[in-house]
Amino acid sequence: MPLIPAKALPHFENMIYLPMLLTILERDRQTIEKGPFKLKGPYLKMIENALVRVQSELSETSMYLRRHNMKVIRSKMDDTFTEYIFMNGGYEDHRRYLNVRLRNRTEELLQFYISVAGNKPNHSGLNK
Repeated sequence: MPLIPAKALPHFENMIYLPMLLTILERDRQTIEKGPFKLKGPYLKMIENALVRVQSELSETSMYLRRHNMKVIRSKMDDTFTEYIFMNGGYEDHRRYLNVRLRNRTEELLQFYISVAGNKPNHSGLNK
């Protein structure tokens, strides 16, 4: 029997990736605010929409883990791997993630959240 139920694994991994996404989106927002963009509004709105969605999903994930007495702890880190400890029901599951994989998956998720944020309904009348 696995230490981590299959249905809980996505929640554990959300606790790895979603905080990374928040950091990236916050930095990008600051870069756009300070950058030489002529029309900052659309970019800031898209990032803001993505931030809201990521924060919402992170909140849901945190509540799920709390309700099920689960926890994620970042443990060891080197140039190649980052180790996370998934705690569930008194058991610890140590998992090592390739840093390249973490970066690539974070980039995939960033593309997803930005595209979803960019596809919010446009109320300017241009989509009629």
